[in-house]
Amino acid sequence: MLREHHRWHSPSLGRDMELLLFGHAGARVLVFPTSMGRFFEWEDRGMIAALAHHLEQGWIQLFCVDSVDSESWYAKGRHPAERAWRHSQYERYLIDEVLPFTRNNPNPYLMTTGASFGAYHAVNLTFRHPELVGRVIGMSGLYDIKQMTDGYSDDTVYFNNPCDFLVHEHDAWRLDRLRRVEIILATGRDDGGRANNEYLSGVLWSKQIPHALHLWDGWAHDWPYWQQMIVRYIGGA
Repeated sequence: MLREHHRWHSPSLGRDMELLLFGHAGARVLVFPTSMGRFFEWEDRGMIAALAHHLEQGWIQLFCVDSVDSESWYAKGRHPAERAWRHSQYERYLIDEVLPFTRNNPNPYLMTTGASFGAYHAVNLTFRHPELVGRVIGMSGLYDIKQMTDGYSDDTVYFNNPCDFLVHEHDAWRLDRLRRVEIILATGRDDGGRANNEYLSGVLWSKQIPHALHLWDGWAHDWPYWQQMIVRYIGGA
């Protein structure tokens, strides 16, 4: 299996960023780590091994990015407005630097995925830029970012909070693009984030946006479950 480590100085973030690439061909998959996780987390936690067959067959190519969560949403010593602004810089890194890098693979199909807080990143990026993404897989995610800001909101927070901006989405073009994305949300029946997943699902249905919400038995908020989820959903709902 092809494995490559890449590092460069990010103009968007003003510091070095790293990522791991797995696989030689196939649909491009942008992978986010869990809260304050690192780019090597999926490899360390057995997710790459779980997807080994898909990678070896050339069905998918994974781009496991680093996070700046400790400088953004999890930087509790900073004002929420500053945290949200840092997250916006992270998005610019993804859009302006990482996605062009992934296009060394000519496959036009892009997926985003992540578990726990990584699911927030995958879903938020997809819902903000649905024209770029073909499928999003959110595993055990929580999608109301105001839970990280103690209820504080401004324009930057609002437009990075799917549970807010999607409610008021009326742009016909964006809604059409969102309806073309394969949206898969999976969480445990006993997961503390279940209600938020069901709320987001309700918002999606209210906008006539097709998607799948899968409720797994038990808590299901751990790596052995996420290994099963990603194998099940990487090919579709």
